[in-house]
Amino acid sequence: MAIQVKSAAASAALFVSRASAAGAQYTQGVQNAGATWQANTTAAAPNWAAGVQQAITDGRFANGVQGAQSKYQTNAAGKGSRNYVPGVSAAGPAWQQATGPYLNTIAGLTLPPKGPTGSPQNIQRVSAVADALRQQKLNS
Repeated sequence: MAIQVKSAAASAALFVSRASAAGAQYTQGVQNAGATWQANTTAAAPNWAAGVQQAITDGRFANGVQGAQSKYQTNAAGKGSRNYVPGVSAAGPAWQQATGPYLNTIAGLTLPPKGPTGSPQNIQRVSAVADALRQQKLNS
C-alpha cells in the first residue's frame, strides 16, 4: 500500500501558516538557547570539518551552484531588497565595534614614502598595511 502524503503545495501552505503564527515561540527559543547552542556547536566542530571535506571530495559546492541563479536572483531581489536597509541599520553598532580595531591599526601605521607608479616602494606600503591587518586579525 502506498504511503499517504499531502501534496507539496498543501505542505508548503501549512508550513507558512504555522511559521507565521510562531514568532513569539521563535524569539523565546532563540533567547533561551545561547549557552546550549554554543556548547553543541563547539562540540560539533569535528563533524563540520568532516562534512566539509566530504563535500569538497564529492564536488557538492559546484553541484549546488548549478541551476541556483534564478532562485538566488528572485530571493535577493524580493526578500533581500526589503531586508537590506533595515538589516544594515540594525547591524551598524556591531559593524562599528568589529571594524574599529582595524581602522585604529591602519591609523597607527607609518608607511614608507611613495614611489613612482608601479615601483617596489608602493608595494612595500601595501605590504605594511596587509601585514598589520593580518596581525590585528590574529591577535583579536
